[in-house]
Formats: sequence, C-alpha cells, structure tokens
Amino acid sequence: MKFLALFFLLPFAVLAADRPPNIIFIMADDLGWTDLACFGSQYYETPNIDKLASQGMRLTSHHHCQNCQPTRAALMTGQYAARTGVYTVGGIDRFDWSMRPLRPVDNVVKLPLEKTTLAQVMKSAGYATGMFGKWHLGTEGAYHPGKRGFDEAIESSGKHFDFNTIPKTPYPEGEYLADFLTKRAVDFITRHKDAPFFLYLPHFGVHSPYQAKKQLIAKFEGKPAAGGHHDPVYAAMIASVDESVGRVMAVLDELRLADNTVLIFTSDNGGVGGYTREGIKKGGDTTDNAPLRSGKGSLYEGGTRVPFIVRWPGVTKAGSSCDVPTIHVDVLPTLAEIAKAAPPENQPLDGESLVPLFRDPAARLQRAAIYQHFPGYLGAGDNTWRTTPVSLTQAGQWKLMEFLEDGRLELYNLKNDIGESKNLAASMPEKAAELRAQLQAWREAVKAPMPSQNTPATDTAQPKKKGKGKGKGKKKADQ
Repeated sequence: MKFLALFFLLPFAVLAADRPPNIIFIMADDLGWTDLACFGSQYYETPNIDKLASQGMRLTSHHHCQNCQPTRAALMTGQYAARTGVYTVGGIDRFDWSMRPLRPVDNVVKLPLEKTTLAQVMKSAGYATGMFGKWHLGTEGAYHPGKRGFDEAIESSGKHFDFNTIPKTPYPEGEYLADFLTKRAVDFITRHKDAPFFLYLPHFGVHSPYQAKKQLIAKFEGKPAAGGHHDPVYAAMIASVDESVGRVMAVLDELRLADNTVLIFTSDNGGVGGYTREGIKKGGDTTDNAPLRSGKGSLYEGGTRVPFIVRWPGVTKAGSSCDVPTIHVDVLPTLAEIAKAAPPENQPLDGESLVPLFRDPAARLQRAAIYQHFPGYLGAGDNTWRTTPVSLTQAGQWKLMEFLEDGRLELYNLKNDIGESKNLAASMPEKAAELRAQLQAWREAVKAPMPSQNTPATDTAQPKKKGKGKGKGKKKADQ
C-alpha cells in the first residue's frame, strides 16, 4: 500500500518540482534608502522587512529614477526613460523654467500602448497576474493596468483615507489604504496558490499627504529622533507598509508557498529629505537620506538609490548583501529569467538579469555601467531646483554627472565618498573624459532626447506661471 501511495504521489511531486516560482514585487512610494532599520535607521521600526532581509539578500547599490512615474515605466518595460519618453511626472509646465537656459523635452504621461509590459511577459509564461496599488502610467481605457497584462487590477493613490479606486471597489469606512491593498493581495495569493502567480503590490505609502493610523502614531510619539529621522506620522506610515510585508510573508507561510516564491521589496525613488543640507529648501525635511546626498527629485544618490531586498529560498543566501550597481531596467529581464518567460518581441531591453548576483553576490555582470538621463527640471521652491537637466553614468565605484545647461561635470568615487562631497572632475580629467565619452555613446545608442535652447520670444510652450523664475510646483502631493 505504501508503494502504491508513493506511485500515485510521484507525478504530483514532479509537477511541484517543475513549477516555476511565484513572484511577488512589493514597492513602497518615496521610501528613502535609510528609512528601514535593516538599512540603518535607528528611529523607524520595520521588523517584518528586517526579517525578510535576514532571510534573503540586500542590494545596497540599487537605483531607480528621481521620482515615481519614470521608475514605474522602466520597471514595466525594461527600458530607460530615453526610450519610453516617461522621464518625470506630468507635463513640463509643472515648474517654471522660463528663466532657465534650456527648454525641457516634452514628457510622456501615459505608458505608450505599443510597449509590452512586465505583466504581459509574465502572463505569456502562464502566470496569473495581479496588481493592487499605484500604477501611475494611465488609468483610462486601454491604459489601465487591467488592460496591460494584469488579470486583476485595482488602482488607488492620492489619499490614505477615504481613497478612490479604479475600478470602484467598496471598503469599510475608515480603512487605511495600505491595509485595503494588502487584503486584496492576500486574497489574490490565496485564490491562486495552486498555480504560478505574479503579484505587483505598489503601495502609495509613504507618499504625502502624511496620514497614518492613530495607534501607530502614538507608538512613536515621544521617541527620540535619530539620524534625521524624527516624525511620528511618517514613522507610522512606514510601520503600515511593514505590516503589509509581514501579512504577505505570513500567508505564504500558512499556504506553504514561501519556499517556492521570490519575494522582492523596494521603493520607487529616494526619500523626501536632504534638501535642507543642500540649501534648496527651508523648514526641515520629512526624513533624511544621510549619508546620501539630497533626496527625491535629485539625481544625486539620495534621490535615486533605494533599498532593494530579494528572498529566493535555495538561491539567495540568508543575510547576504551585494554592492554591485543595479537599476530599474534590470527587473524585467530578471523576473523573465526566473519565470522562464520569453522577452518582449521588437522591444530592446536595456537591463541585465540579476539572477547571477542572486546566486553569488560577488558575480560580475556583463555590462560596463548603468545610466540615467533627465532632460528637464524639478523645482524645490523659489528659484531653487532639486535638479536641472542632467545625464549620468555609474561604472563600478565611479559616477559621472554631466549637467546639460552648461556642460559642467561632476565626478565622484562612491566607494570612498558615498555622500558625493568631493568633485574629482578637475583633479582626474582623464577619468572624467573616459566616462563622459561612455555616457555620450550611450545617449547616441538609445537616441536620448536632449533639451533645446530656451527662446522665450518664439517658444509658444512657455510655462504659464505666476511670477518669474520660481521653482514652485502645481501641487505638493507629487513632488
């Protein structure tokens, strides 16, 4: 009888062994590089994310774009902003560039429909696909995530209480958005436990408006500030995202799916802080990205370097870390390899699979560098700017920034100077010239659009603002 039982169970065991892993990608909004305890915070409390890090690998030099919309486009397409046309949030008139020397490149505000998305790639490999949270790539008609490869999709962002959803979905009065999204995610996992699934959970937390559950705020009131981290409301928002990660981890354990699930946690851009140190904003910061320079909206490390944690049981070593420079365009080819999915046809991928690093953090990738290109302006206040048009390349420990208004170069050795405090361009002209040539070759290869000279007398697309030369945005909610 035992032999017969084993005989009948064997095919199911083989099927389970051959089943590709489930993939869950959780992304916070505006969470800074040091906003987690496992990335250095001594004020914020993130026990569940810390546990995830202890069970997996931290990528300590992972980069996204300077603000949220272009990061999401890059994650979904595996392409740099130079190819998607999505390099910032909204139109170019969000900030008054009328007194600046360059005219920004027009921004694409909805992900072009001809682009194949990560969800479509996963779906083609037989995965059930679900998305719950902030999409930010178009919600009307064919642009909604439910039409871009996700079998199930509920979009919601903008408010943490009394929020709207697309499509309209009922929820209990007073429910917190992070909890609502987590419930949907857990339900999706439970219903799809018997076959491979891809879950994308892009939280709106910890983005402004800064709102949190009262019981969590109370937990941090009176707690001494540490390292520029000080705000009980912001800490409570982080705690809600951490609770979400904990609930996802718990349901994976309950359903015995954890060992065959790749679980990733990250943020879409740097934290809202570092501006006071830069002298571009007064009145204090929400958080602090120190030792990194600046914050969201800047292409210094504080604006683009984000926490990235991956747990892949049997592949990533528990408690490990990797300092190889990685970037958003790597996510699609990485997940496609894990899922054994075919890459998109007629859509060149700019990234490289990170699976070799997951297996061995000392492994080497094929590419020489990662890149960013921002042909626009992001304001911070009256006549102050988080960034002006700039391109950059990072090759190992070396980072070169070329500011496009005047051709100014900034060269940093991030291994020795993670805070980007010492510009080496003048003292190391050969290295600067080498990286600039590499950057120029990349821009030509991807046909990166460049800003043009600003000619106020003839330019009919000048921003219509109050006053001149102001760096004020239309709204604070999406800085």
